[in-house]
Amino acid sequence: MDVFRQLKPYFWPERRSFIASIGFLVIATALGLVYPNMLRFLIDDVIGPEKYELVPAVALTVVGVVILKGTMQFLHGLFGGRLGNRVAFRLRNACYEKLQTLSFQYYDTARTGDLMSRLTADLEGVRNFIGFGFAQLLNMFLMIVFGAIMMFSIHWQLTLVTLVTMPLLAVTAIRFEKRIHPAFREMRLAMSNLTTAVQENITGVRTVKSFAREPHEVDKFSMRSEAYKTNQIGASNLWARFFPVMELLASISVVILLVVGGTLVIKSSLTLGSLVAFFSMIWYIIGPMWGIGFHINNYTQAKASGERLTELLNEYIHVKDSEASAAKKHPQMEGYVQFNNVTFNYADKTPAVSDLTIDAPPGSVIGLLGGTGSGKSTVIQLLMRAYNIKQGSISIDGIDIRDMPIEDLRSQIAIVFQETFLFSCSIRDNIAYGVSNVTDEQIFHAAKLAKAHDFIMELPDGYDTLVGERGMGLSGGQKQRIAIARALIINPRILILDDATSAVDMETEHEIQAGFKEVMAGRTTFVIAHRISSLRHADEILVFDKGHVVQRGKHEALIQVPGPYQDTYNIQYADRPDRTADAAKLERRVAQ
Repeated sequence: MDVFRQLKPYFWPERRSFIASIGFLVIATALGLVYPNMLRFLIDDVIGPEKYELVPAVALTVVGVVILKGTMQFLHGLFGGRLGNRVAFRLRNACYEKLQTLSFQYYDTARTGDLMSRLTADLEGVRNFIGFGFAQLLNMFLMIVFGAIMMFSIHWQLTLVTLVTMPLLAVTAIRFEKRIHPAFREMRLAMSNLTTAVQENITGVRTVKSFAREPHEVDKFSMRSEAYKTNQIGASNLWARFFPVMELLASISVVILLVVGGTLVIKSSLTLGSLVAFFSMIWYIIGPMWGIGFHINNYTQAKASGERLTELLNEYIHVKDSEASAAKKHPQMEGYVQFNNVTFNYADKTPAVSDLTIDAPPGSVIGLLGGTGSGKSTVIQLLMRAYNIKQGSISIDGIDIRDMPIEDLRSQIAIVFQETFLFSCSIRDNIAYGVSNVTDEQIFHAAKLAKAHDFIMELPDGYDTLVGERGMGLSGGQKQRIAIARALIINPRILILDDATSAVDMETEHEIQAGFKEVMAGRTTFVIAHRISSLRHADEILVFDKGHVVQRGKHEALIQVPGPYQDTYNIQYADRPDRTADAAKLERRVAQ
């Protein structure tokens, strides 16, 4: 029960509903014992003595008990349903909040399908067990205890003989639980893999169709579906062996009752009514014992689901506010960024950034250039404190970013990622995502700066046009311009452009950069780009290679020095007739 002890904060506030649900179920269970006693009374005290005038009273009593028991069961279902849904509400919100606070390091390896499975199927399993399963499990023991007490009160010797197989039933059920729980955990994992396959296929359906890989995807899904089917069949085999054993043991109890009880009736040591009541109560006990497998099934599924939920809720948060920083509130930043001998490496990898030093005064533009995996994006991730640095320090306005509340830090930074993500809502809401109480004028202004206003107005519903899932329906350049507008509207002190114009043509890039000049004024800007045209106006350009800064300086100086920057420049402008004068001079010098 350790899993449910960990979940106690989510269901204990609803303990009144829990206690009420259990209480009404106990009453309903106790009322079930009235039927065997009424049978005994009917046979021994009504039919035997031929007091038939008591039959209406007996019938009315049974009707009253049925109505009362039905009312108790209704109230049990009402409070149990309320309990389960409120617990699910708290758990769902807690899991979602946890997902929002987990750091980038967790999402580097997390699978979307697995997380979706936890928040849906696993949470539903826990909801059902807490709302009804636990009460039914408790009810099973109550029925056994109440029935045994009633049987002992009638004839304790016959009770001991009849219940001789009950310990065997209990041992069989416990052994079954130990074997079925791992099977259900594997089944949950297989279901998670299956969900992940579906999610990835739907997300990348355009890529799949472009490469005509539909048969491959069908085969991949079939393999995971086969694994899930195998787990299901394995669990079914366990069930198939369990039920016959339980039924055999239960039938032995009934046979013993009929043989021994019948003998006692013949010898007049037991009344016929008592034997009939005994026969009714033995099924009152065997029924729950027979159904113990079903309750164990619910329990083990809920346990496996609870383990996956608590695993998520207990996940370590690598990047979080310290107690000191959480209490601080920093004034509006100026945007003076400094990297001081920063070294960082991802888990079990060589350093992504080594001994990096950057001095970026407010209003400066820092360009980052380098090949794939050279460390450019890592610099930005560290500035946003997506990861904790290993050595050195990063400060803004002289304050170490580790001493700032993460929310305060990131609220002053706007970033346009290379891989554009748009939400499934209107273009207006996508642009205004980072701010609240924004006006239409602000949205229009940001869109105009990003050169997105014109194409948005050409859409049928303008800014109210609904964007398809992940921005489907818009071109790459259109999505990128909306993302740029979304970054500009929050009026950041630090602006990060991670290859922000990679999906637009050269002419549009030039127009956007012209708008950036207005936006960059007074703001510290980091520009990651593969195009020299996006970096040539930077105050300082850093050229990265394998995590090291191999060149740094302004555009005019870097193209004069042989190295990676000059090589990149020559490649990009080799077939351009309008090359700049400094490039022409460089060519003449190289030719000489």
